[in-house]
Amino acid sequence: MIHDAHQKVTSTHLKRSAYLYIRQSTIRQVFENTESTQRQYALQQNAIALGWPRERIIIIDTDLGQSGASAIDREGFQRLVAEVGMGRAGIVLGLEVSRLARNSTDWHRLLEICALTDTLILDEDGVYDPAHFNDRLLLGLKGTMSEAELHVLRARLQGGILNKAKRGELYVRPPLGLAYNAEGQCILDPDQQVQESLRLLFATFRRSGSAMATVKAFRQQGLKFPRRLRSGPGKGDLVWAPLEHGHVLRILHNPRYTGAFVYGRTHSRKTIEGHLVVSRIPQEQWCMVIPGAHDGYISWDDYQQNQKQLRDNAQILGKDRRHGPPREGPALLQGLILCGRCGKRMTLRYHVRKAGLEPDYVCQREGIANAEALCQQIPGAGIDRWMGDLLVEVVSPMNLDVALTVQQELQSRLEEADRLRQKQVERARYEADLAQRRYMKVDPDNRLVADTLEADWNHKLRALTEAQKEYEQRRDQDRKVLNDEQRAAVLSLAADFPRLWRDPNTLDRDRKRMIRLLLEDVTLTRDKEITVHVRFRGGATRTLQLQLPLNA
Repeated sequence: MIHDAHQKVTSTHLKRSAYLYIRQSTIRQVFENTESTQRQYALQQNAIALGWPRERIIIIDTDLGQSGASAIDREGFQRLVAEVGMGRAGIVLGLEVSRLARNSTDWHRLLEICALTDTLILDEDGVYDPAHFNDRLLLGLKGTMSEAELHVLRARLQGGILNKAKRGELYVRPPLGLAYNAEGQCILDPDQQVQESLRLLFATFRRSGSAMATVKAFRQQGLKFPRRLRSGPGKGDLVWAPLEHGHVLRILHNPRYTGAFVYGRTHSRKTIEGHLVVSRIPQEQWCMVIPGAHDGYISWDDYQQNQKQLRDNAQILGKDRRHGPPREGPALLQGLILCGRCGKRMTLRYHVRKAGLEPDYVCQREGIANAEALCQQIPGAGIDRWMGDLLVEVVSPMNLDVALTVQQELQSRLEEADRLRQKQVERARYEADLAQRRYMKVDPDNRLVADTLEADWNHKLRALTEAQKEYEQRRDQDRKVLNDEQRAAVLSLAADFPRLWRDPNTLDRDRKRMIRLLLEDVTLTRDKEITVHVRFRGGATRTLQLQLPLNA
């Protein structure tokens, strides 16, 4: 050591301990960059040369594999600061400033405490006294450079990632139903059952317009949905379980199912407590979108339509909520009514009257916001009856098309569900055959292994039997649902649309779906009489004056 270093070390410093702090940023560096670790441990010789006995040199190496960007998770650094603050350290040793901290806040806090407790700092270049201005200035400059170096390294790595993302070649963990082949290309999952399950999910959501209705449809059909384990002993394995609402939303919100390469959909930041918070970024702010980068399950237009439907379904988003999914209530114009006075979308109130549950269409948004009277309130029963008559008048010329569409949709739904259930049986049969082959290959005398494999084989056989039984039961039910007699009933009802519309077995939800196929919106204005302005899809309009009261 140079003579100046010995002048800074006094007997007061030597009475206290020397603390050697050792850190590597990652576990991989600990195992691969062993030379750096050895150089850090070798600083003990510098402390001995300055006068500290070996037994008074305390080594803190519990932060090996921890980043120096923050002191939150570094137990060793926190212990070092505590020891310095209590005046137990005469000198702090580190190979370089970046080993102690790469954050200016943590570094200057350590310098301040060292200056108050008369603690020296040693690195590869020499010994510093933080209480002296020149040494403090130099140490502060080294800390700033260390933090800037971390920024440069991160920017360099991020630049490489973005450059690769611009070409669509960046590896991003694919969602369920997509996989990378040996050439590094993103393809559809080779498992046909996985593909058909996803296609059925998208088709069901397109028909129902609701994520929860999609879950119910899978449950009613007894269909299981795949998921890929992301952690644990079975990481990467494919398991089958009932479909959940969260799975549907994640799939519908993921643009990669369109075949597009997308990067920058989320932004992560650390809180004061050190927790990582991930937030979604609006679509117009995504870093990279490359349509048609690989095969997909739906088109980009279908994806945008799904997002619009999900936004419309969310009651908490926006004041002018557009068509939500049809619900069970009797109000036929749910989500379609506009107020003729203020232009806001009207909401519903239900009342129990002699005829049963009847709706009122209410414009109350401004009244609630400003504590004022309602803009207008109109009985909905008469409006719905008039709208039903209008719908019968408009739809009558299209009876044949309606009949064919209804019959084809029912048949296609049953066929899709039957194919998926058949694939569940095929998968169960494959797993049973695989368990049998494993059992046959084992030595019969090795009962420790044979008993386990035999039990697994029996378990797979029971699962196969249950799958076959459920498949046959569901197939028989489907045949009962759509036999020849009922097909004829569907055709007769469609040919006589008024009877179909007024049939008590026709659900209110189905009537609402019919209306939404034809109507864009309905504007109501209440004065001495009620003015109803109907706007059809395609641009046609109809206006009518209705006399009060309408709830008679």
